[in-house]
Amino acid sequence: MTRLNNHNLGNLNGDVAIPCYERAKLTPGIVHVGVGGFHRAHQAMYLDELMQQGLALDWGIVGVGVMQGDKRMQQVLAAQDYLYTLVVKHPDGQYEPRVIGSMINYLFAPEDVEAVIEQMADPDIRIVSLTVTEGGYNFHPVTGEFNLENPQVREDLAHPEKPSTSFGLIVEALVRRRERGIAPFTVMSCDNIQGNGDVARRMFTAYARARDNQLGEWLASEVAFPNAMVDRITPVTAQADIDELSQRFGVEDAWPVVCEPFTQWVLEDHFPLGRPPFEQVGVQVVEDVEPYELMKLRLLNASHQALTYFGYLVGYRYAHEVCQDPLFVDFLLGYMREEGSPTLAPVPGVDLEAYRLTLIERFANPEIKDTLARLCAESSDRIPKWLVPVIHHQLAHGGEIARSAAVVASWARYAEGVDEQGEPIEIVDRLKETLTAIAAENRTRPSAFIDNRELFGSLVDHPRFYEAYVQTLNSLYKHGARATLEALVASKGTL
Repeated sequence: MTRLNNHNLGNLNGDVAIPCYERAKLTPGIVHVGVGGFHRAHQAMYLDELMQQGLALDWGIVGVGVMQGDKRMQQVLAAQDYLYTLVVKHPDGQYEPRVIGSMINYLFAPEDVEAVIEQMADPDIRIVSLTVTEGGYNFHPVTGEFNLENPQVREDLAHPEKPSTSFGLIVEALVRRRERGIAPFTVMSCDNIQGNGDVARRMFTAYARARDNQLGEWLASEVAFPNAMVDRITPVTAQADIDELSQRFGVEDAWPVVCEPFTQWVLEDHFPLGRPPFEQVGVQVVEDVEPYELMKLRLLNASHQALTYFGYLVGYRYAHEVCQDPLFVDFLLGYMREEGSPTLAPVPGVDLEAYRLTLIERFANPEIKDTLARLCAESSDRIPKWLVPVIHHQLAHGGEIARSAAVVASWARYAEGVDEQGEPIEIVDRLKETLTAIAAENRTRPSAFIDNRELFGSLVDHPRFYEAYVQTLNSLYKHGARATLEALVASKGTL
């Protein structure tokens, strides 16, 4: 057994690829806030590939954790010299392990806020990137407005020199750079939000304006926020993944990352202080990201929601189980072809039918073991952004909405917290208490769940949506999830 660290790199199993560059020569160029599995399987991996070619050696990543739960990540990575193993799991059972070396430090903000701010204020830092999840941008799901009543935000505004949020940290660093005559870094969002760069600009500008109106105007005009579309299925690391890496390859890694072979990154080229040559390792650098991000949000992300609640209610617990079931494949393809795809503009260089079929293949990869519990989590941050816009578009254009309405109904049924076998469901959502309370009224007041305008806007007012939603909800109670899907598929979207 070989513990992963700089000293032991040369002693690792020969089947494990390792950095061929001298990590001691790496210098920081990027600060990344929110170091989770996706960042380590995606952005950090692309940087590592560039470094393997002798490029981007001055773009080393300094990770930052802002939540109390990030402390363990900081401890694990520090003990491993910020190295970790990325295991690509192929559908045929092949495992492809490689050690990623592009991260060179990790700072835990709750313990040393000043160190984080000064790192961002360093002239060598030209990009601050983010994977803070959909909920990390602190905006209202319907209005899109920044929530100035958030207690942490209010505390940061009262004491801007000692912030605790990503908004406070980044804006304070920008303030110091401005005071010192250092050009502002680029803020690069890598989260699953439509127009993620535009959203980041609005949210950070709103925070800055609340701190000082002129500061907000300066930030809005001087700081770059490129849009991006990112894609790679990256399940939460399980103990089984740690054990398997140890047993198969003899690597002792306390927090490896597993992922699928597919990866995609479409990036708007807007980096005033420069950027790594990402296009040399497969990143699509484009002028307009929107067609690609809408394709992903409304086909991949929305399809995850389409499979997960129905799948869980039927009794499945993994995405690959669902997508190896022909009934679910028919339902998902029906949604993608008849409801999701009609809302999209042409996507340059993409065959949408091939993309749809590739999604099914990716979801069905048995090696990934992506849990439905993960896909069900934080639905209140996901459904309003990924699926509700599809429904609104289709209603406005006379398109099909029955499958989308069925997905909302399946979420409402799932949110009751009990499956069809009477077993409890652990709801993971920032609005858990609200959701379970209103879902408890489903059987006596069918519109209870969709009456929540905070999540669904005016959908409850549309008779066509209301009827389709209630039909599915009633069928879920009367016939169960599988029979409900069978009827939807047989009738091509209607019950």
